[in-house]
Amino acid sequence: MKKTLFILGCYVLAMAACASPEERAAASNNTTTEAPATTTEATTTATPAPASTVKSDGEKLIAKSDCIGCHNKVQKVIGPAYVDIAAKYPLNDENINHLADKVIAGGKGVWGEIPMTPHASLSKDDAKSMVKYILSLKK
Repeated sequence: MKKTLFILGCYVLAMAACASPEERAAASNNTTTEAPATTTEATTTATPAPASTVKSDGEKLIAKSDCIGCHNKVQKVIGPAYVDIAAKYPLNDENINHLADKVIAGGKGVWGEIPMTPHASLSKDDAKSMVKYILSLKK
């Protein structure tokens, strides 16, 4: 019985250690706190989720795409880090449109000789959402 409990405990610790920082933060924030009811307020309200756990449409689209094969939020992989792109291009309509076109058409030469593959099946609106998210990131 002691061996079984020991093995089970080790398994739980290993699983917790393998969770990403975002998963650990989400697990620790999983409980909701309700505001106490007052005589003037008939219903209670739960506190909203922290802003860091709410993902934008662009962030969700990036997570579902092949972008993570070449890009990372804070570190250069094959292509530049998203924060480096945000540092180079201010968040404005001109840059959003230009970079959305580059995501769809692909490109080469701005960040090095390795070309970015085209994403022709991506809609312009989805590409713009992704670019808005990327340009919103700051170091």
